[in-house]
Amino acid sequence: MPPIATLHAVVLDCADPDQLAAFYRTVTGWDVSYRSETFVFIGEGATRIGFQRIGGYRRPDWPGGNPRAHLDFTVPDLDTGIADLLAAGATLPADQPGNAAWTVLLDPAGHPLCLTTT
Repeated sequence: MPPIATLHAVVLDCADPDQLAAFYRTVTGWDVSYRSETFVFIGEGATRIGFQRIGGYRRPDWPGGNPRAHLDFTVPDLDTGIADLLAAGATLPADQPGNAAWTVLLDPAGHPLCLTTT
């Protein structure tokens, strides 16, 4: 079956796109590929993350029930990856469902992201 569409980017809502883009630039090493008053994109081609300014933005409620998505990242060493992301502005919530297989962090806008070594 031929595809209906091609993924353009994953976009995260936030109050401050520049701040969130800076955080994810630290995570990925990707450059800013587009910037406007309401959007910042990092990465190129099919692998891009966008950050969109939303008036009245409310942080996701981890581990609450409001709908959300999250990003998964692989790191060579979990403890080092966690420490580096905490230094970059992430927070470590108390609720950790991964049983040491992965660790949930929250980005500066409150979106959950997971780190794993596999």
